[in-house]
Amino acid sequence: MKNSTRTIIAALLLPLAVHGQTLRVGLAEDPDVLDPSLARSFVGRVVFAALCDKLFDIDEKLAIVPQLATGYEWSADSKALTLKLRPGVTFHDGEKFDAAAVKFNLERHKTMPGSNRRGELAPVSSVEVIDAATVKLNLSAPFSPLLAQLADRAGMMVSPKAALAAGEKFGLKPVCSGPFKFVERVAQDRILFERFGAYWNKDAVHFDKVIYTPIPDATVRLANLKSGQLDFAERLAPSDMEKLQSDKKLKISRITEIGYQGITINIGKSELAQKNPLGRSALVREAFELSLDRQGLAQVVMDNEATVGNQWVPPTNSYYAKNMPMPKRDIARAKALLKEAGVPRPSFTLVTPTTSDAQRLALVVQAMSREAGFDVKIQAAEFATSLNMADKGEFEAYVLAWSGRADPDGNLFSFYGCKQPLNYAGYCDAETESLLNQSRAQRDPALRKKLFEQIAARVMKERAIIYVYHRNWLWAYSNKLAGVRNIPDGLLRVTGLTLAP
Repeated sequence: MKNSTRTIIAALLLPLAVHGQTLRVGLAEDPDVLDPSLARSFVGRVVFAALCDKLFDIDEKLAIVPQLATGYEWSADSKALTLKLRPGVTFHDGEKFDAAAVKFNLERHKTMPGSNRRGELAPVSSVEVIDAATVKLNLSAPFSPLLAQLADRAGMMVSPKAALAAGEKFGLKPVCSGPFKFVERVAQDRILFERFGAYWNKDAVHFDKVIYTPIPDATVRLANLKSGQLDFAERLAPSDMEKLQSDKKLKISRITEIGYQGITINIGKSELAQKNPLGRSALVREAFELSLDRQGLAQVVMDNEATVGNQWVPPTNSYYAKNMPMPKRDIARAKALLKEAGVPRPSFTLVTPTTSDAQRLALVVQAMSREAGFDVKIQAAEFATSLNMADKGEFEAYVLAWSGRADPDGNLFSFYGCKQPLNYAGYCDAETESLLNQSRAQRDPALRKKLFEQIAARVMKERAIIYVYHRNWLWAYSNKLAGVRNIPDGLLRVTGLTLAP
């Protein structure tokens, strides 16, 4: 409560004197470490969008577009990707961005202890510097998601000099090449960036500073926006959207996400997997899923600002596995499964971040599953803390939202691949591993879809992750703020933004 109160007070006391020069953004959580190799939170990606440029980016239609790389060419056998790099780019410390810097960053992503990018770049076997403006990525096998990976944190470039000097502490004072450079961070309070004068696209930058303020309570976040203490607030409460439509001082954006909201179950991550019936038995997990009314969850938790789903991509996605349709709620069947499993009243603890939507979801799941006989206890934890718990396997079930990637592999491989960094469930199956690798090597969309269907048939039987819906990104911002782009990854691009007096 004390931390929450301090956050609210800090937000309400943001200085008004810098209005017009400073962009003030309200965040739903405090990011984890600001190191692209180690980071894993969605909110961190929101912040990185102003700090660390990537080799590529995506646009409103999920197409790959240039950023630090201006072009690319695949080899005939699809086992090499050659990139042409943007000239005249420097890092925030004045160091030059070139092919050697790309080689350093990709190798750092792959080898740094604790890196969450190593799985994303696993097929990259070596990186060759052709010349200062050209770099070649050699692959152990064709890897269709590579460009999409390079349009996210795996493609973020940090200063080699600064990274070598700081080592594992680089995230405390990151040095990248984005439009803004790091000034300070006060945990749970603020992150301050200032404009980078030597930015390669400096004419598109119209603010001297950016302040990111974590305000977990959506109501407080909106109050700060309405009072003029923020210019932009991300992930608002769905219940507020209808009222905001009539507020002439604000604009709103509604963007269907490419990720999902789900419940991850510890089936093999730690010894806790075998200490509760949900982790031990696939029958109990099936009963748990059948106790849930997805449409009811979307209606109550998200005010229908979500599309129900049972997979890592929504039903509208071309890679949705139609061979595994969405199950309907069936309390009678759920009770029968629990009886068959020998645990008519299973009990487990559901960990949830302290964000308002996650906590609402946990409460509704608790009530719904009780009808089938489940006793669900809820444990709330600050978001970064909950991620650490998941990483260590210190949970039985975990409410986890994944922001999604442009290629479905980004929603899939790291969560089901054996020993992958985001495999919080501890799922590992040799046949699934083989299918995952085949899907990554296949560039033909029709053949990839068939592989995804085979993967779905296997993983959905085990239910290590129970998917419930795909949210809408809900933004509100000052009507004086122009240039906001509605890109499905849910990240605010600060270039091109302007704020009228």
